[in-house]
This record gives sequence, C-alpha cells and structure tokens, in this order.
Amino acid sequence: MLKKLTKNLKNQRGLTLIELLAVVVILGIISAIAVPSIGGIINKTKNDATVAEAVQIINAAKLHTASNPTKVDLDHTDLGQYLDNIKDTGLDYTVKIVKEDSSGNAIDPWEYRLDNHDSISIVKDAISTITTDYVTEDNLLKYSGN
Repeated sequence: MLKKLTKNLKNQRGLTLIELLAVVVILGIISAIAVPSIGGIINKTKNDATVAEAVQIINAAKLHTASNPTKVDLDHTDLGQYLDNIKDTGLDYTVKIVKEDSSGNAIDPWEYRLDNHDSISIVKDAISTITTDYVTEDNLLKYSGN
C-alpha cells in the first residue's frame, strides 16, 4: 500500500510548461481587454468632474447675483467666496448673465453663460447642436443627463 502511494506521488510533478504558457496567454488576453476599458472609464470620470465643476460655477453665479443683481459679468474674483477647489486651468472663466433677449424683452429665468472653461469643449463634443463659444446651464445639465 505504501509503495503504491509513493508511486502515485512521484507521478504528480506539477504544472507542465504548456499549462503554464496557457495560463500566461489567458491572463494576457484578459488584461488586453480590461486596460483600455478602464482607461475609458477614467477619462469619462474626469470629464464628468469638469462638467460638475462648471455647474458649481453657475450655481455660485446665481448666489452672487442674489446679493448683487446689477453685475452681469462675473469672473473667479467675484465667485471665489462661493467656490472651493476649482481645477480649471488658469482660472480665466467668466459667467455672463443674460437678462434680456435680442429684442430687449426680459428673460425669466435669467440665462447664465459660462465662457473660457474646460467644460465647453467636453460638452460641445457630446452635444453637436451647440454652435456658440460658451455653454449654458441647460447645456451642462443635458450633458449630465439631468
């Protein structure tokens, strides 16, 4: 009995080179599929964060306008007290508050236009009907799905 058990143990030598190679090939295929999809998820998340930041800037402009209703062009110096951790490069964004249409009729609610922000190219790429050099709150919310 002991002889038979010893013989069976000697016959089990572990993985062959072919089996090991098959495992390496399978892992390579899995990583080739997973890495690009993870990269896409990371880029989408960065874009979503940039657009969310733009929505925060417009909300800050609304807060500022509640206490200073006469000013129609706002920049980061006006909105700084309402915002934290803005990642936009250069901080040269502006918010224009449009209170009248081209005919001079009052608009209610007012339109807030964000210019010179990183979110503009992201939203314009996603929504092909935007032909302006700025984005509005409606554009940003449409991109976000809200």
